[in-house]
Amino acid sequence: MADVQVVGISGSPRKKATDYAVRWALDHIQDTYGLQTEYFSVRGKTINYCIHCDYCIKKQQGCIHDDDLQPLYPFLEQARIWIVGSPVYHGHISAQAKAVLDRTRASVARDRRIFENKVGMGLAVGGDRNGGQEQVLHTILDFYLINEMIPVSGGVFGANLGGTVWSRDKGAAGAEKDVEGLKSLRKTIARAVKVSEALKNIQGS
Repeated sequence: MADVQVVGISGSPRKKATDYAVRWALDHIQDTYGLQTEYFSVRGKTINYCIHCDYCIKKQQGCIHDDDLQPLYPFLEQARIWIVGSPVYHGHISAQAKAVLDRTRASVARDRRIFENKVGMGLAVGGDRNGGQEQVLHTILDFYLINEMIPVSGGVFGANLGGTVWSRDKGAAGAEKDVEGLKSLRKTIARAVKVSEALKNIQGS
């Protein structure tokens, strides 16, 4: 497996704005910072929901669901930076994105600190400019906190909680034209890379 430093997840079942935004972010990281990336989309995949059966805890052999999420686990465990992107569905994270986050329990069951000090950023895409993007970002950032990761945003003046993209319900074409949204992504990516590099220097690896 390649030395993947950044993993980007599109939590949308459609190949539209969220898919575009996550791919844009990964391309920007490769072009600007030269980091190796890996892309994962839930689109067209069978991803079962966590049923809290405790198989992962009792057996410590991964998740009981042998589905299309399995190939993602190694990249989540290896990458230093995570980008989790979700469309806004009724003011919240998509069910598919939530399923991915819930299923990481299988990794944590083997090693509760497996995601410790990884840097995580969020990306929310809405058809409306203020359609629930911040609520989605809060959910993603809360997940990072719970798993002892380091959540980052792009800071004040435009990227307070992370990347927020307005698609105008026009899919990738709408997202591409959202200059301010892509700016919020650049700012958040810059912060994520800076924090990750600082941690790498401290840890000496």
